[in-house]
Amino acid sequence: MTVGTAARRAGVKIDTIRYYERRALLPKSPRTEAGYRTLTDETVQRLRFIKHAQALGFTLSEIKQLLALRLTPGKTCADVRGRAETKAADIEQKIRSLQIMKRALHQLVSACKSDGPASKCSFLENLNKEDMP
Repeated sequence: MTVGTAARRAGVKIDTIRYYERRALLPKSPRTEAGYRTLTDETVQRLRFIKHAQALGFTLSEIKQLLALRLTPGKTCADVRGRAETKAADIEQKIRSLQIMKRALHQLVSACKSDGPASKCSFLENLNKEDMP
């Protein structure tokens, strides 16, 4: 199939396919005599895999590692599960960090009186402090 057809089926842009090929997430596509890429259903499945993994928070480097696990002899579901558990733990840590940022931001916002010139704004002043809430 053409790159455009594969892109539509996978729900990605043509440039995304080119980018993933450059990053070695997809194998280089064979070309017709006219120079057009020809892609397979397997490529579409891999594109969907990549997009689903991204939706779960995996980086492209991590996705490349997941793809390699499938092809590496001796690797097991336990290896895959370990990667997934590590990602879940990373996400939990990010959530905790975001909650801390949210609380600090709420404290700064509640301290802001919303009147007067911006040069005297308590929100901006608090950002200059050594110890911020």
